[in-house]
Amino acid sequence: MRNKDISTKMNLDKIIFIGRTYEEYMDMFDLSEDRLKGRKILDCPAGACSFTAEGREKGLDITAADIAYDHSLDQLELKGRQDVHHAINHMEKAKSNYIWSYFKNLHALEEYRLSALKKCTDHMHQFNEHYVPVTLPELPFEDQQFDIVLSAHFLFMYADRLDEDFHLKAIDELIRVAKEEVRIFPTVDLQGNRYKYLDHIHSYYRDMGFDTEEVKVPYEFQANADQMLVIKKYRSY
Repeated sequence: MRNKDISTKMNLDKIIFIGRTYEEYMDMFDLSEDRLKGRKILDCPAGACSFTAEGREKGLDITAADIAYDHSLDQLELKGRQDVHHAINHMEKAKSNYIWSYFKNLHALEEYRLSALKKCTDHMHQFNEHYVPVTLPELPFEDQQFDIVLSAHFLFMYADRLDEDFHLKAIDELIRVAKEEVRIFPTVDLQGNRYKYLDHIHSYYRDMGFDTEEVKVPYEFQANADQMLVIKKYRSY
């Protein structure tokens, strides 16, 4: 187990606090409630996603982890609304980079993002113990504490800011706390290009005895972002 006193505090202006809905998570990670029932699930980094809030209302055992959770809820709510409005304004100028089938238009997208933020922060007000402040590539959890670990819109997307060494250390840590598998979405960077070191990541973890595969999922908003990386901690044969 890693040090539980790891400092996670980061200036809030350096954090983007935007989240996706439970419905989006189920599609992004090609999940079903039957697959998740009876399992312990970690969402990292979870941001302002409502996956934990809505999942727990359905009886699922989900824990959210994110660097932002060291800040007060009032700060997070304000930052979240600001980030959503900023993102919508930016997308107005770059609509062609997105596939407008999951969301009908920018207004619908904004409603989804604000809905996720509200459900997340409302749940945090009541059940703050399910929201753990962390800073990858270290996590304050036991080995194999969770059955399934999900990681969305962080790894690979920021390939221009996070080098391959960081990616490997972060994935190592996600694998450490997972019992069954790790799912990472998407497999492209912010420009929609497949992460350039993904083949090396496949070979690296296969050499360690894990199964890895890229799986097409029923979700695509950013162009080309319709696949996840699955790392299973056992051979499938």
